[in-house]
Amino acid sequence: MLERFFPDIIVDRVQDIDLELMKEKNIKAFLIDIDNTLVPQFMKESDKSTEEWLEKVRQAGFKVCIVSNASKRRVMRFCERLNVPAVYRASKPAGRAFRKALKLLGVRREEAAVVGDQIFTDVYGGNRAGMLTILVRPLDRREFFFVRFKRFPERFVLKSYQRHKDPGSRSK
Repeated sequence: MLERFFPDIIVDRVQDIDLELMKEKNIKAFLIDIDNTLVPQFMKESDKSTEEWLEKVRQAGFKVCIVSNASKRRVMRFCERLNVPAVYRASKPAGRAFRKALKLLGVRREEAAVVGDQIFTDVYGGNRAGMLTILVRPLDRREFFFVRFKRFPERFVLKSYQRHKDPGSRSK
């Protein structure tokens, strides 16, 4: 039952995503969250590290779309210098925004990976939509109350994920 919340891959940061592995898995596009995935929650604009990574991803032949639950103003301000399409007020984990992003990029769901820091929005939504899911560890501990509140059940899911991934291990 908890498997629907399990990511396919977990990385510390987006820069740790193995682009060659993504090519092997026939991934052609990334649907990426902003807050605590690309930049810390309260950073209003993209930073140099994010811009360089996105350029590397595009140079490797991948398409990118920002998919965020944030407001139009927040998302558009963040994307100003990035030259990438975006879906704002995405209402993740609902599938509408993911379908819209796939259409914007011209790819099928099996050719896309959802990248984000939250299990109950990014991972669950991506899994429901039939896409590869990549969980990124949150970049900053400062988060809105409702996000912090969701981190408690996320820990339970991650412990279950680790036991599922390594059935011989025991949690303390």
